[in-house]
Amino acid sequence: MHPPEASAGFVCAMEDVLEVYHRPFDPKRPQVCPDEASKQLVGEVVQPIPAGPGQPERFDYEYVRNGTANLFMISEPLAGWRHVMVTERRTAKDFAEVLRWLAEDVYPEADAIVLVMDNLSTHKLASLYEALPPEQARRIAERFEVHYTPKHGSWLNVAEIELSVLARQCLDRRIESIDELLKELEPWSVERNDRAIGVNWRFTTADARIKLRRLYPAVQNS
Repeated sequence: MHPPEASAGFVCAMEDVLEVYHRPFDPKRPQVCPDEASKQLVGEVVQPIPAGPGQPERFDYEYVRNGTANLFMISEPLAGWRHVMVTERRTAKDFAEVLRWLAEDVYPEADAIVLVMDNLSTHKLASLYEALPPEQARRIAERFEVHYTPKHGSWLNVAEIELSVLARQCLDRRIESIDELLKELEPWSVERNDRAIGVNWRFTTADARIKLRRLYPAVQNS
């Protein structure tokens, strides 16, 4: 979804993200795209009827709502790596744990971790200060280089592509609990990581200035 009219703010953020995506792979400056989605947890009232010859597994129309789980998708597209972290909520403290995990556990030797993410209110380095002592929060915050996708520009976040694939391949059925969800997510991530499935991002700033030129403000020469 694009903004309905020309927007300097949109194209500025878009071109910034496009520039990041066309940097070469650098293990010392990994490019990481986080995003979030929720999954409704649904239990069965009646046991499903197992699949048989010529018949798929059948489910009763009744079900029990068991709340929702939050899925943090973390994608490093140039490395062909992704991880899904499951939480019960989607608070600033939960996001701070994602940042802490990236900085201290996943990329402790990186010179900088380049983040491309949307402007959700919790997606701020300030979230670190809600969850950690200020000394640790500052130390972790300094490890990140942040680039925000524009409002109405979620298509610019590679993690959204991964979430779409996840939804089709892994989450398109009833899942009763977080434990069951984790059992589904782990083999999905391992299989894609073993195959190093990445994203070959081809859309460039030059393309944007042609194909999306209606989004660029008209400049009047004085």
